[in-house]
Amino acid sequence: MNGTQAERRIGVFVCHCGSNIAGKVDVERVAAAAAEEPGVVLSQTYKFMCSDPGQALVQDAIRDHTLDRVVVAACSPRMHEATFRDACQAAGLNPFLMQMANIREHCSWVTEDPEEATVKATALTRAAVRKAALLNSLQNRAVELNHDVLIIGGGIAGIQASLELAEAGKQVYLVEREQSIGGHMAQLDKTFPTLDCSACILTPKMVSAGKHPNITLLNYSELEQVSGSIGQFTVKVRRRATGVDSSLCTGCGICIEKCPKKVLSTFDRGVAKRKAIYVDFPQAVPNKPVIDIDNCIYHKNGKCRICERFCEVGAVTFGAEDELLEFPVGNVIVATGYEGFDTDAMRQLGHGVYDNVLDGLEFERMVNAAGPTEGSIQLADGSVPESVAIVHCVGSRDVNHHEYCSRVCCMYSLKFAHLLREKTDATVFEFYIDMRCFGKGYEEFYHRCLDEGVRFLRAKPGRVTDVPISDEEEGKLVVVAEETTLGKNMRVPVDMVILGQGLVPRPDAHELGQKLRISRGADGFFLERHPKLGPVATATDGVFIAGCCQGPKDIPDTVAQASAASSAVLSLLSKGLVEVDAAISKITEDACSACKLCISACPYTAITMMAEDEGGRAWVNPALCKGCGSCAAMCPSGAIVAHHFTTEQLSAEICGVLI
Repeated sequence: MNGTQAERRIGVFVCHCGSNIAGKVDVERVAAAAAEEPGVVLSQTYKFMCSDPGQALVQDAIRDHTLDRVVVAACSPRMHEATFRDACQAAGLNPFLMQMANIREHCSWVTEDPEEATVKATALTRAAVRKAALLNSLQNRAVELNHDVLIIGGGIAGIQASLELAEAGKQVYLVEREQSIGGHMAQLDKTFPTLDCSACILTPKMVSAGKHPNITLLNYSELEQVSGSIGQFTVKVRRRATGVDSSLCTGCGICIEKCPKKVLSTFDRGVAKRKAIYVDFPQAVPNKPVIDIDNCIYHKNGKCRICERFCEVGAVTFGAEDELLEFPVGNVIVATGYEGFDTDAMRQLGHGVYDNVLDGLEFERMVNAAGPTEGSIQLADGSVPESVAIVHCVGSRDVNHHEYCSRVCCMYSLKFAHLLREKTDATVFEFYIDMRCFGKGYEEFYHRCLDEGVRFLRAKPGRVTDVPISDEEEGKLVVVAEETTLGKNMRVPVDMVILGQGLVPRPDAHELGQKLRISRGADGFFLERHPKLGPVATATDGVFIAGCCQGPKDIPDTVAQASAASSAVLSLLSKGLVEVDAAISKITEDACSACKLCISACPYTAITMMAEDEGGRAWVNPALCKGCGSCAAMCPSGAIVAHHFTTEQLSAEICGVLI
C-alpha cells in the first residue's frame, strides 16, 4: 500500500439519500469497508448528506478529527460536488481535497441486485478513498468581467433579455440576421389562450429595444466568430450591406413603392410577394428598408436604380459593402429560435402538391389582419372554405422525423379552429393524437373550442388526396386517416387542410454551436448544462441559452427563460469577478515538443501555440479549459498534467476498484 495514503487523515461519509441509495445498497457495509482502508480515521453514514445537518457533520468532523481529506459517497458530482467543496472550505480545508463517489446514478439506480449494488458501491468508495489520498490543494483563479453582453437573435426571447439587461444599465449588442427584430412572433395574428393581438404585445417591446440607449441593434447581421472566454470574449459580427444609409433614410417607403421587382416574401411564407427593396412588415424595427441583392435588377444586370432616383434624401447607396465589426463582451445569450418543420418532407399530406394545403405559419399569415389577405380566409380560387381539416403533430411525435413533442402544436391548432369558426363558420375537424393542453388557461381554451362546435377526431392522417371515390368527395381534398380508438380507416372530405407542423432547430444551429463551443442534444436543440439545476447555462461558461433554441416552448415559457438568462448574466456581473475552476490542464513547457496534437484533441479550443519569441510551445487558456483530460491522454511527450486527474491519481482509483 502507498505509504502516502497511510499517513493521511481521511474522513468518509456515505449518504443514504433517503431510499435512493439505502433502498438498494447496504450503506453500513460500505462505510465499514471504507473504515478498513489505510488513512481512514472516520467512516460514517447519514440520511441526507447534502442537507444542512449533513454538511455540518462534515465540517465538525474536519475540525474534531483534523481531517486532511474528505470522501463523500453519494450522488453525482454534477449535483453536489460544489456543495461539499463549499462545506470543506468553510471548515478550513482546501475544497479540492474532497472526492465524491457516485453510488446513486452509477450504482443503486442502475443495479438490480442489492448484493451486487453493495459490492459495487464499496468498490467505488474505496477507489475514491485511494484517489483522495493523492489529491493536491488547488486554487481557483479570478477573472475580471466585461459588463457588455452579446445577444444573438432578435425574437421575443432576445428582445426580452435585451431590455432586462439594458434596464439594469448594461450595454447590449442585439444581433438579428433579418431586416427587423421580432422573430416568428411578429408573423402571428393572435396568441393563445387569451387571443391577444401578437403585434399589440410585441411591437411596444420592439420599439423599446430599438430606441433604448443601452441597446446597440445590429439588424441584417450575423455572428462570424467568437474567441476568448467568460468575462473576456471578443466577437466579430458581419453587418451585411443594406444598400440604404440608415442615418439618412426617413422610412418614407417611396423606394419600395417604385421598385419594379417583386419576389416571394419569406416573411409571408410565400403567400404574398414583396419588392426587391423592402421592410419585412409595417411595424418593422428598424423601419428602414434593405436591398435584396440576390433579386435586385441593378445588382443582376447593372440597370434600373429607380429606388435611387426617387429617394429625395439620397439614402440609397448601391456601392455599400459588408462591414465587419469587432468588439469585446463578457457574456453571450443565444436566442436564435426555431424553424417550422418542413412539411414538404411529408408529401403524402399534400403540402406543395395541392394549393389549399397550408402549413401553420402560412395560415398565420393568411389570417393576420396585416397579412397578404388582410385576415380574410380564402381558398386558392378566392372563395371561403366551408370545411377545414387541421392536422396535429406534423413532423413531431413521429419516429420517421422527430420523436419529441413540440408543445405548441395542439394549442395553435385550437386557436386556428377558433378563428375559423369565428370568421367563416366553417366545419372544422381537428385530427389529433393526444390533446396536450398543459399551460395556464389552456384546458379552458380546449373546452371553449368544444363548445364552439369544433369536431375532434382522434385519428392519424396517412395522406391527403384529391381523388374522389364518391360524389361527396368530388372537388374536395380528402383526408385519409386511421381512427386510433377503434382502429378503423376514415375519409373526410374538406375544402382546406392546415398542417400543424412541429418546431425544429434552425438549420445553422450546428455551425453556431461550433462557433460558441456549445453542444446540441440528440434532437438538435442546444443543450443546457443541467435540465433542472442549470436550465439556461451551457457547458461553455459565460454562454447562456433562452427560448426555442433550447427546445420547443410557447411564448410565456420563452419570455420566462429569457428573463432567467438575463438574471443569470446579471448575477455574474454583480460579482465583478468570476472564479475559474483550478481542475484544469497545465503544460510543462520544457517537455512540450510542439507537435500540436493537443490542439486537435481539445474540444473547447482552449489550447493555442505560443509565439516563437515566447517559446513556441502549447499553452492552455485556463478560462476555457474544462479539465476533460483529452489533451493529457493525447500528448506523446507526457508534457500535460491534468490537475485533479493526474496519472497517479487515476491509477490509484483504478486499483481501488479492481481489488
